[in-house]
Amino acid sequence: MQGIVLFAHGARDPEWARPFEAMRERLRARRPEFPVELAFLERMEPTLEGAVDTLATRGVSAITVFPIFMAQGGHLKHDLPRMIEAIRAKHPRVPIALASAVGEVPEIVEAIADWVLRSVD
Repeated sequence: MQGIVLFAHGARDPEWARPFEAMRERLRARRPEFPVELAFLERMEPTLEGAVDTLATRGVSAITVFPIFMAQGGHLKHDLPRMIEAIRAKHPRVPIALASAVGEVPEIVEAIADWVLRSVD
């Protein structure tokens, strides 16, 4: 069973997380066979480690972390790889893959551009 972690920055305002929670719920509804957890880098719970722990406890065979960030800044270039390595050491039997930041996926960039153009037409 493949697990999914949506990884976002986090914020002080709890309402900031609502779009990410909605994304998690859409994924769960569309593909209930994939356990999906939401994790945050800072200021919110659960942490990435906590989300992976939850999935590992549920018996997933592999996990993919999807950074819901627009670009590869310092957090994704430096902090996240260190975090992933520490989590892999804690869960050596569960392969953990790391996807690209969503803002670097061509289909996402195209969808945003299309939305902007539809908004001004």
